[in-house]
Amino acid sequence: MAQHTLAPVKAGGPARSPGRPSGGRPPAAPRRPRTPRPRTLLVAGCAWLLAAVFLLPYAEMVITALRPAHELRDAGYLPGEFRWENFVNVWRESHLGDNLRVTLLVAGGSTLLVLLVAVPAAYYTARIRFRGRKLFLLLVLVTQMFQPTSLLVGLYREFYQLGMLNSVWTLILCNAAFNLAFAIWILTAYFASIPEALEESAMIDGLSRGGALLRITLPLAVPGVVTAMIFTFIAAWNEFVMGLTLSTVPESQPLTVGINSFIGNYTVQWNYLFAGSVIAIVPVVILFALIERKVVSGLTAGSVK
Repeated sequence: MAQHTLAPVKAGGPARSPGRPSGGRPPAAPRRPRTPRPRTLLVAGCAWLLAAVFLLPYAEMVITALRPAHELRDAGYLPGEFRWENFVNVWRESHLGDNLRVTLLVAGGSTLLVLLVAVPAAYYTARIRFRGRKLFLLLVLVTQMFQPTSLLVGLYREFYQLGMLNSVWTLILCNAAFNLAFAIWILTAYFASIPEALEESAMIDGLSRGGALLRITLPLAVPGVVTAMIFTFIAAWNEFVMGLTLSTVPESQPLTVGINSFIGNYTVQWNYLFAGSVIAIVPVVILFALIERKVVSGLTAGSVK
């Protein structure tokens, strides 16, 4: 019989060809960086230019807030010295701290009240096909056509008779009333985009309708809720006319009205006016930056089925 002899195997395993990894694949060639296309460069340049156009007024506002009073009429874009104490002076010499507190209470309170009313109303409208459903949505939409300024005389007389002028609760109720319709429309579209089968499965497992809303539907509707929240908050934060009419005491006025006090009959304190404006926009910018992704996803709710 022919005998087959086995070649001895080294302790290091079978021999490997030089320059090739253990998997048997050749080494990948290094990728060369892609050269941007002219169209991409053009779009990026236009985007940066558009961003600069929108950011330039804010840069001017910050620079003017730091400008000394004797340099307000100078032609130079940058001041000779930056006066950071303008922010300290505008905080000490005015009621800006009280105005900021009132605005935070009004914006936060009206946003909370809107969500407490809009969430169940939008959920019921999206899930229950009741008689008069379309009429209800139409009436909600019609309320958006009324301007708050057209109702100011009636609102002032009503709250005057109730003794509720110069009250934070008055501004909370008014801002919540004028922002409720938009929140209901946003949340109705978002609840309608969530499959109802998820709630039915949860109710088969023993949950009630309210439990399915709290545990299943509402967590999925967070982007829509955040969208309604941020729009209501910003609208209440920037409101001016109702705050000017329903609040006559400087300590009880919102921030937008308090900043307006730096505009006099004959002079305007531009450095203090812009310093107060910078303070007014910082909380909204921070809030929007934190939840910007959820706001964008909430705006497209209900657009695709």
